[in-house]
Amino acid sequence: MKTILHFLFTLFFTFTLFLPNACTQDYTTWGLPDGAVARIGKGGITGNIAFSHDSRQIAVGCSIGIWIYDARPGNEKELYLITEHSGSIEAIAYSPDPTIIASGDQDGNLKLWNVITGENIATFSGHTDIIHSIAVSLDGKTIVTGSRDKTIGLWDINTGELKFRLTEHTNYVTSVAISPDGSTCASGSFDKTVRLWNTNSGELKTTLNGHTNSIFAVAFSPDGNTVASGSLDNTVLLWDTNTGELKITLNGHTNGIRTLTYSPDGKTLASGSWDDTVRLWDAHSGHHKSTLIGHTHLVDSVAYSPNGKIIATSGADETIRIWDANTGTHLATFTGHLWSTNEIAYSPDGQVIVSGYFTEGDDSLKLWNAQTGEFISELKAHKGGTFAVNYSPDGNIIASGGRDKTAKLWNTHTLECITTLTGRTDMINSITFSPTGSMIATGSSRNTVHLWDTHTGKLNHILKHKDLEMSVLSVAFSPNGKTLASASNDQTVHLWDTQTGELKHTLKHKGSVWSVIYSPDGHTLATTNSDLNNPLIQLWNANTLEHIRTLTGHTATVESIAYSPDGNIIASCGFDKTVRLWDAKTGTHLSTLSGHTQPVYSVAFSPNGDTIASGSADGTILLWKLR
Repeated sequence: MKTILHFLFTLFFTFTLFLPNACTQDYTTWGLPDGAVARIGKGGITGNIAFSHDSRQIAVGCSIGIWIYDARPGNEKELYLITEHSGSIEAIAYSPDPTIIASGDQDGNLKLWNVITGENIATFSGHTDIIHSIAVSLDGKTIVTGSRDKTIGLWDINTGELKFRLTEHTNYVTSVAISPDGSTCASGSFDKTVRLWNTNSGELKTTLNGHTNSIFAVAFSPDGNTVASGSLDNTVLLWDTNTGELKITLNGHTNGIRTLTYSPDGKTLASGSWDDTVRLWDAHSGHHKSTLIGHTHLVDSVAYSPNGKIIATSGADETIRIWDANTGTHLATFTGHLWSTNEIAYSPDGQVIVSGYFTEGDDSLKLWNAQTGEFISELKAHKGGTFAVNYSPDGNIIASGGRDKTAKLWNTHTLECITTLTGRTDMINSITFSPTGSMIATGSSRNTVHLWDTHTGKLNHILKHKDLEMSVLSVAFSPNGKTLASASNDQTVHLWDTQTGELKHTLKHKGSVWSVIYSPDGHTLATTNSDLNNPLIQLWNANTLEHIRTLTGHTATVESIAYSPDGNIIASCGFDKTVRLWDAKTGTHLSTLSGHTQPVYSVAFSPNGDTIASGSADGTILLWKLR
């Protein structure tokens, strides 16, 4: 049977090699959920990198599934995507059978996948929290998993039976490895220990103490005589697996060690670190050989190809890099992986989508073709993440705000920063233009709203909610521009006179108010709340402030809402990972759009009303065509 599967795998791989280069553009449409027409972004990298046994492909665990790349020098490209997941992939490993990949997810499930068909072969349940690490024995009979639930699982790969549940660790198990002969399992934990286990009996063989901080990585040498461990104490320790004695301490990283792997010949040990580098060490003497420099943030996975010629690395900078293992030469970079799409907005002509990211390592605004999902350009905007973006009504300006406590205006033609709105001392959560584009409103984490003159950058008014420990999460101008609504997690919506800055009215809610918006005709005000027991969308008469109706159906916080341009449909999104459509006149639920694997933070209608864009914590934007 394995011979037949191997033949099919070889046939499939050969086929992919001869796909036209244009196919590499098509990944925006791979594995889409029902109703979606394109995906922008590949999702954030959440798991590790694993090489196929023929050294030609790498698998990458991410927030929406498993990406398979051609890793051969000169042929680097996307091959396909396995997407049948309900959440992020936290760990992956190839089985000795080249057609099977094992993955662990955030729900604690261990799954086996056919890499040819993308089908889920089996699901093993037993862990109660995230699976951080997976190792498969060389004989293909045993899988070992390490979990945040502080346990290690030893599984029979053929039957799915949990043979042993190892419970000696007192904190998260972050990394596991199996010795080449399959007799021993190593585990590293936040409890600062490395433990060696008998895989046949499940008995603890020894505990290795020496690190002074949490351990994130363990790896066996190919001969099985050494186990390496990497820790937040900035060191790599090499242990004798027979005696448990510490052999060598490797010093040189300036921050903690996240990942370790041996070269297939056992001569080199590679370590990836929070100091953004990969160091290569002589595995026997501990001598530092060279350093791979290129990542701009934490290196969270390193893998040698089985033939020893290539090193693949992934980092918190959301790139995957390919290196020549002998020379250290950088060969290629895979991009497009992003984390936590926080805010999106359409250009007034509907041709471009701008997105901001709630990511420490990504300070950019990204511009995408709204029809094809192709990347256009990026703006280096807010260090620590962009929380708010919007287009001016004429499409000439993009306004943005973020963690760095600044608001910036960008020329959409030259992509240059026109001005920075100064005078703030807090993060900006929301930003919007008045209907004429003459004013900008920004909502902040100090529960204040600033009103600015778009053309001069002058601050006209500072509008304050009472509780300054809370945050203004959403701001919206009425269509006539005379009123500004500000929603806060102090459970209120304030309505302000935009000319005088005076408070006109206050709407009180149960729970934090996450979003507020006016209907296009200005007659209705829509709000959402975060009451965990009863997440609601509420519609109000914008003139009398009388409650009109309540829309229910979301099962978690409703993060954002939008009206269609004709005012007939309301789109809402939230922490339940869905986008829901409602009849704006009757409140009838029309449809639920499912496909994101993490909370959906932002939703927007295209200017012509035929497409909805949704941005999610899974790092992607999905485009949905309205029927």
